[in-house]
Amino acid sequence: MYDDNQVDIPESFYALFRVEGRIKLTATREVILGRYELCEDLANHLVDYARARHFDLGISEDDVLERCHQGLLGGAAGVSDEEATWVIRRLAELQGWPCPALVVAPKPETD
Repeated sequence: MYDDNQVDIPESFYALFRVEGRIKLTATREVILGRYELCEDLANHLVDYARARHFDLGISEDDVLERCHQGLLGGAAGVSDEEATWVIRRLAELQGWPCPALVVAPKPETD
């Protein structure tokens, strides 16, 4: 079967679907492509929002990125926490802003 999709998925995104020390991905290329397109679109949609928050609220670029990150965490935005972190790093790249160290609270253990 010919794969006519010409989207180049960056290695940084593939890394979200790779278990450390293993080569095999945890999802198919089609699933990863769908997730990548969602995350890339989300990062691009956040560009104007982030720029407006930076200007309107007069807060630092780091604060804008951290607030956006907190808004994406927890799954309500339709992305995993790892994807949320990738989206914010991509947003920082699109804005030309340095990306702060993003903190994701550890998930509580269930017994």
